[in-house]
Amino acid sequence: MAKILVADDEQMIREVIREYSEFNGHEVTEAADGMQAVGLCKLNDFDLIIMDIMMPKLDGYTACKEIRKVKDTPIIMLSARSEEYDKLFGFELGIDDYVVKPFSPKELMARVNAVLSRRTAAEQPASAALTFDGLEINIPARTVCIDGEKVDLTPKEYDLLFYLVENRNIALSRDKLLSDIWGYDFYGDDRTIDTHIKNLRNNLGKYRDYIVTMRGVGYKFEA
Repeated sequence: MAKILVADDEQMIREVIREYSEFNGHEVTEAADGMQAVGLCKLNDFDLIIMDIMMPKLDGYTACKEIRKVKDTPIIMLSARSEEYDKLFGFELGIDDYVVKPFSPKELMARVNAVLSRRTAAEQPASAALTFDGLEINIPARTVCIDGEKVDLTPKEYDLLFYLVENRNIALSRDKLLSDIWGYDFYGDDRTIDTHIKNLRNNLGKYRDYIVTMRGVGYKFEA
């Protein structure tokens, strides 16, 4: 059972998500606006957040930024806006999925379960931290350190780096990265991966060159 926060100013939407979530065995807490969602996240630990973008008091993007300051909880964003810019902006903030309204409750639950499964798998015990010069990557602990200093990444940047490391020295196409990391048919294009790679390299600083661009293919972690 997962603890899910549903933040949406439309009561009917919250009720539908609650009904399907509880049917799938999850526990649901509701928030009617972004301000309330941030407050609940500061006081409680949730396994997943489903958040609408257009909400009163505090919009979903701003609420996401505030939550990211204190919690690393996976976030699925809901929106009636389907423009590519909106989706890319959301992923740059560190959300895990973007669902366009109107949506199928069954599909939303499939995405919820996919996000929860990826997080559970990432938290499973594994071998000790991997070290590449001064870059230390601890996959089970979801930590990255550079020369002994911890680096804060977005949830999707962690997922991308860990996947690259687990498949190090293997050329991975953008399509495979999208499919295996997001876990479903993604509504976007290659620029989503390129944006995350760019941000990830910036965060790795002098160790950025471990992530190698394979022209015409994609990327690989070369060690």
